[in-house]
Parts: sequence; structure tokens; C-alpha cells
Amino acid sequence: MNICVTGLGLLGGSFALGIKSKRKDVRITGVDISIENRATAQRIGIADEPGEFESAVAKSDFVVIATPVSSVAELVRKALDRIKESAVVIDLGSTKGLICQEVAGHPRRGRYVAAHPIAGTENSGPESAFPTLLSHKMMIICDREKSDPEALRVTEEIFKDLEMKISYMASAEHDRHIAWVSHLSHISSFALGSTVLDKEKDERNIFNMAGSGFSSTVRLAKSSPDMWAPIFSQNSRNVSEALDAYIKKLQLFKKIIDENDEISSHNLMKEANEIRRILTGILKSE
Repeated sequence: MNICVTGLGLLGGSFALGIKSKRKDVRITGVDISIENRATAQRIGIADEPGEFESAVAKSDFVVIATPVSSVAELVRKALDRIKESAVVIDLGSTKGLICQEVAGHPRRGRYVAAHPIAGTENSGPESAFPTLLSHKMMIICDREKSDPEALRVTEEIFKDLEMKISYMASAEHDRHIAWVSHLSHISSFALGSTVLDKEKDERNIFNMAGSGFSSTVRLAKSSPDMWAPIFSQNSRNVSEALDAYIKKLQLFKKIIDENDEISSHNLMKEANEIRRILTGILKSE
């Protein structure tokens, strides 16, 4: 199977490494706007050969778009214009609504499968990729009724080869939920990192006094702005709604602290502890 992976960073690179470890008949053509990324991807085994988008897509059986979401819709349309009749195009973007809307009118829309892996790290670039990133993670397929059954079958087989679990959602529903459980946490981490940098000018103090709690909370602030700025823009309405609720909760916490109301502070944190039960249950089910 000839696979074109466009976008050779964490997700695209990990997809390529993962499927190459599971299927011996796979050959990966790596496409990236960065010459350095293309060279690195070939050097570390992500891609078997570098390629230009148009020619790589035309010869491929399966096309993966793993670029920032701001370019996904255009690349999906261009890929659908050029693929073989039996080929399939997927994307791995963290937003789905706008992308699905923008490709809805394409005459070959059925050959496209909109997908989002619930997987990642705070790192970016080809060298951050590893073959088991997607293993046992959830892959959400959106608007599956708009994909050809055969295109959906091929895509599902590849995800199962990667040992992924598959879930199905409408694209609008996906974007609404992902704003709360992913996009909001990234904004919180970016905001915390920025706040500390504003107030703690002595980097040595940050290094010496930052414990595991700070490190784990601010970890996502190391994520790529090139990837996340377009995500926040494309899902702005849902992200704004989530931020409104989060800001109100922070304001409540501030009021409790200002009033030195230890009982209310305790109760608010006790309420938040409920998330442990939910997440523990999810981990056990996995």
C-alpha cells in the first residue's frame, strides 16, 4: 500500500511509524513544507522517500493530512482532485466542523474520512514521533455517513491495525465536546505559563521552586503555537463558551480566597475531586 503522509510532525510521523510497524507492505511518501522536516523524516525512518504533494497524492492508495487545521480543508480538496478512484483521504485535525463544511460540496467527498486521534504530547516535529503514540487511543470518525462505505472500511482497518479504538460523532458535536476536554486545558496551560513568566522574571526562581504540580499543569504550554492558534480560531465559538464557564469558576475561587472562606474552598475542591472517579473509571475500562 502506498501512503502519502502530509505533515511530518508528531501525529503524521507517529502514524507513519505505527503503520509501518504493523504492515510490511506499506511504503510512505513524506510531504512537508519544511525541507528540514522531510530530510529528518527520511533519516529516522518515518518516510521511505520525500515527495511533492501533487505527485505523491496521485500515486497513493491512502492519503493522510496531518498539518495545522488552517490548511487541512484546502489540502483535502486538492487531494480529492488528484487521487486514484479507489484511494482514500483522511485528516487528523483537532477540529472537524469547519473542515467538513468546506469540503462538503466536493464531488468526491465520499472518499474523505474525517478523523481525530485523541493522542498527542506537548512535543512537535518529526523527532518527537514514535510508533506507539496511537496504540490503544481513541480515534473519532466524524460524519461517517458522508463517507463511502468502502472508504470507511479501509480507514477502519488501518486504525484497527494501529490498535486504536474507534468512536463516531457528528462533526459539530465533536467540536463542542473537544473544546471542553482538550482545547480549554491547553489554553489554561498557556495562560498559566504566560502569567508566571510575566511575574517571575528570575528564571532561576522558576527552576528552583517549580514542583511536579506546576510542571504537570504547565506541560501543555510547551505545545506548538503553529498548531494550536488555528485550532482555537476554527473552534472559537465553542472555546469561548468553555472559557466563559472556566473564568466564572476562577472568579468564584478568587472570591472564596479573598474572603478567607476555608469551608467553601474545601467544598469546591471536594467537588472537583469527582473528576478522579470519572477518569479512574475510564482508565479501568481501557
